[in-house]
Amino acid sequence: MTLDAALAGAAAPRPREPDFLLRPERLAALQPSRLSASRTLMAQAIRERWKIRRIRFEIDGEARGTALYRIEAGGAVFDFPVFSFEPKRAGRTGRIIGRVWDMMAALIEGPASAEEIEQTKRELPKLYAGRAPARTLIWCRSNRSMRVFDHALESLAAGRQPDLATLGQACYLMRNTGLDGNGTFGTRSFRALEADHPLRRPLAAQMLCAYMMREFAADVADHLARQRAPATAVALAPDIRRFLGVGNGSALGLILYVNNHPHLVDRWLSAFETALAAAKSLKLAAGDPRLLHLLRLLDRAIAFRREDRMIYEAFAPSRQIAGELALLRAAVEELYRGGRLAGAAPSYPLAALADAFEDRIAPETLETLHSLLIELVPELVDRLADNISVEEEFHTTPEMTVDELRALLRQHYAWAFALDLAGESTRRYIWYKSVTAEEPRRGPREEVPWAINLGLDLPRLVQDLDAALAERAPRESTARFLLAHPEYRSFVARVQTLRALRYHSPHMNIMGEEFVPIHLVRLVNVAIHGIDKTRDFLNRNLRGVLFHGAPLPEEIAAGADPDWFYPPEPAR
Repeated sequence: MTLDAALAGAAAPRPREPDFLLRPERLAALQPSRLSASRTLMAQAIRERWKIRRIRFEIDGEARGTALYRIEAGGAVFDFPVFSFEPKRAGRTGRIIGRVWDMMAALIEGPASAEEIEQTKRELPKLYAGRAPARTLIWCRSNRSMRVFDHALESLAAGRQPDLATLGQACYLMRNTGLDGNGTFGTRSFRALEADHPLRRPLAAQMLCAYMMREFAADVADHLARQRAPATAVALAPDIRRFLGVGNGSALGLILYVNNHPHLVDRWLSAFETALAAAKSLKLAAGDPRLLHLLRLLDRAIAFRREDRMIYEAFAPSRQIAGELALLRAAVEELYRGGRLAGAAPSYPLAALADAFEDRIAPETLETLHSLLIELVPELVDRLADNISVEEEFHTTPEMTVDELRALLRQHYAWAFALDLAGESTRRYIWYKSVTAEEPRRGPREEVPWAINLGLDLPRLVQDLDAALAERAPRESTARFLLAHPEYRSFVARVQTLRALRYHSPHMNIMGEEFVPIHLVRLVNVAIHGIDKTRDFLNRNLRGVLFHGAPLPEEIAAGADPDWFYPPEPAR
């Protein structure tokens, strides 16, 4: 959009249309925000001043032993027992088939009894054959970044802080290799959590475990340095400890997650678009403190991107994003100083700003601006975050007529009808679970003829269902149609249940050659989870950092800075 057109627009901003937002490449551009699970958890912890304490730390100089942490959160108590192991080079992997980890831990509604901790210690290493105590929410595990951890340990033992250039290549000491809950291994179902439970929101319990992994990684590095060199060792400096997050890697399983959780995807995107429209609707004059706040946030984001050492294969490099954010900052400065944008005074200056730059900057840059804009309406965002939880069952509406069902398809899946699915390339791949690795895979259909397809072939299902409906009487009920075609029952239930939602299904054909898996992996990891510095590999794997720059436990208890994200590198 031209600047003149943006300035001329007088209509109040509205959420973006599904046909635009639900394109996979657009979803991939969304950035971490106050609505992301990790940032939502941290905002809650800061607001409620959670207390996190280390109760026990019985670990030897080879990293073998047990630690216990306690979290007092919003009137509830959780214990986090950690079982630490001597690192082994053989058998290390970040995949779920791994059998060697540097630490394993559990999040238990506490205080945990000695019997519960002992049962966890006994059962957790069995993983799929194990059974958690009844009050367990999460089982988790992580491994060191051997290169970065060893460098940090050697430096601390020698009495100096680690080299920032080395730390900046990963930005973590340990990387999450599994967060399992919601009934897995006998853990407590999230649906059973009480309405006032502090971890009721989706992913909150997992994110708390990730934060605790970060704390343990720093604690064990300090401890091992003291064990190695008692006379010279120093502890990680608070600014470096704060800068380091916990690593996270994800791949194709998140595609199936998006397929299987359309209610959650819709609720999250709807919440984000509601907050963004509200922020863009603010009528801000010169000198408004909210514009000053936005300038400060932009300064943090620019510095963060300029210092980013990661290399990105499929997405805009941080240097480009930093330069484009600087252009946006200059425009915000003009608004703050004189209430004008390119000499004009738009009715909705933030909407005009975003619209004017949309075609001039990378999508990631624009979405970074959007993520910062919603910081100007924090109370609204926090209320929306409190309502992310959804019921995810599908139900049929048996009395709906065939004609009404076809109209529903035409209304909500026009994009699927527009796809040409006749060519072999449109059904090249199949999604299945590896027998040996127990992980989701995507492979050419002819190479895995034995596999059961786990992927949702949504556009083809839409077209096939419509063709089957066309052969029935228009006034026939869905119930009678499904008696004749029971193979469509689950899909019809999905279509009927989701009919009131706008953002439930990305517009994609995951079976086709043109589908790029990393787009959907990035949506979940970056936008929904809140992971920074996400390096992409082979268009399907993603590695990044959770809680990068998050406040330390003592800072949370004292009421930390809520604008902790986009951390600068510590000055040395």
